[in-house]
Amino acid sequence: MRFPLHRYGFLRLAVVSPELRVGDVRFNVARIAEALQQAAEQGAHLVLFPELSLTGYTCGDLFYEAVLRQEAWEGLKELLPMTQRLELVAVVGLPVEVTGRLYNCAAVLAHGRLCGVVPKAYLPNTAEFYERRWFASEYERQSDVVLFGSDSVPFGADLLFRVENVPGAVIGIEICEDLWAPQPPSSQMAVAGATILLNLSSSNEVLGKAAYRRLLVQSQSGRCIAAYAYASAGMWESTTDLVFSGHSLVAENGVLLAESSRFSLQTELTLADVDVERLVHDRLQNSSFAASSPHRAYRFVSLTVAERWSERLYRPLSARPFVPEDVHEQERRAEEIFAIQTRGLARRLLHLGKDTSVVVGVSGGLDSTLALLVSVATMDLLGWERRRVHAVSMPGPGSSERTQHNAQRLAQALGATLHVIPIAEALR
Repeated sequence: MRFPLHRYGFLRLAVVSPELRVGDVRFNVARIAEALQQAAEQGAHLVLFPELSLTGYTCGDLFYEAVLRQEAWEGLKELLPMTQRLELVAVVGLPVEVTGRLYNCAAVLAHGRLCGVVPKAYLPNTAEFYERRWFASEYERQSDVVLFGSDSVPFGADLLFRVENVPGAVIGIEICEDLWAPQPPSSQMAVAGATILLNLSSSNEVLGKAAYRRLLVQSQSGRCIAAYAYASAGMWESTTDLVFSGHSLVAENGVLLAESSRFSLQTELTLADVDVERLVHDRLQNSSFAASSPHRAYRFVSLTVAERWSERLYRPLSARPFVPEDVHEQERRAEEIFAIQTRGLARRLLHLGKDTSVVVGVSGGLDSTLALLVSVATMDLLGWERRRVHAVSMPGPGSSERTQHNAQRLAQALGATLHVIPIAEALR
């Protein structure tokens, strides 16, 4: 059965790592256009591309060339009509010159217009990265607008994009290194109301970095009680200094919803449906979130998304949501639950005094079995005798011989004191 996604509080995100040619804007625009078409066919509301996706991240000193920057600007103009025809929001990366400075930016396209341009805040300039050679930071920004033809377009990392027809959906954008900083801009955006955080990235690969990146995205989504989408440059970037894998991720409040394969030689498109309604609910329940306030003022830009109908959700759905799929994780969770229960009971018994006993009703079922096991383990923890656990079996008209037998054998095997009190006669 088909249903309208955003009426139920869902937004479908498409995270793309496209095939690319470094410095060939026309080729890159064509691949981005193909990905937009594919994303629209799969019902995406919003499509996210990597850092500097119009030009390529590894252009080096070509970023100084006006012809490259102008082609990127023209490339935006080519993509604008697609956002109106396909009724989606696209976020792409490009270099932008403003007031004599060059910025590494994200451009937000919707309704056939350029809605805003967001510059990168933190520029890595260590080890294999030297972005400060070309770019200025958001913190050096001198203007709140950038000219796009004759239009003045909002410019700055203080922009948030409110989706007017999806309650609670507000988009915040940061770029690559911003997430890795001690105080990511996305944290402040979340406190200011952003529920969907986007990261345009060109994160290179070294041993173990993918696992760290995944953990970083998940933890930031959990800390911000938000959806966090991360699009990274792929294999087609230059390998002069670095290798890129196209690692795309979408997490929601600490849970990984979707992840791409890495090192693909084709365009990779990853879909995920984020539950905005649930995020708003979880924030309202969190008193620490409510007590937080942003350290800067934000400007809001309004946009809308099209009504998308779907027969499925692109997010993990489990018949047993509280039971992990991994067997080892199941065991770890069970041990943790058992430890919490025994420590809680031990603290209560110590408060009541060393002469206290425990009385547990046992039926032979799962619940009473767990209660008896916790009680006996607590006695072992405190160094008390197990016979101080009094297991009471009260067979009645509905008790089977098997469950009575199980309850009695379990109590005896554990060394608890067994009491059998038949109640069948009293219930007649």
